[in-house]
Amino acid sequence: QVQLEESGGGSVQAGGSLELSCRASGYRYGRHCMAWFRQTPGKEREEVASIDSDGVTIYADSVKGRFNISKKPGDRDTLLLQMSSLKPEDSAMYYCAVSHKFCEVGADQDLYNYWGQGTQVTVST
Repeated sequence: QVQLEESGGGSVQAGGSLELSCRASGYRYGRHCMAWFRQTPGKEREEVASIDSDGVTIYADSVKGRFNISKKPGDRDTLLLQMSSLKPEDSAMYYCAVSHKFCEVGADQDLYNYWGQGTQVTVST
């Protein structure tokens, strides 16, 4: 049973930084894609960034240059999302997800097999 647990969300002022973490357990390694999505009330879940098993990353245009996705050095079970220069429009519930397939540009949530419960990020002016 694959389980994903996010942490690191919180409240920050615009221009600030946060780092999200997602700990995966019960996962068999091989080809995979790990990603961060975000969702606000009334809107569809959107992919923010992804990283595949070869380390190739993809970012949404809205976060390029501000967010960095990576796996924790020495711990391939932990996915990180370093967020800087945060804007109020970055406020959302952030979810970690894992897919058995390679990452795709513009992928929607149907690509992913496993999801965490989410962690809230709130950016104030």
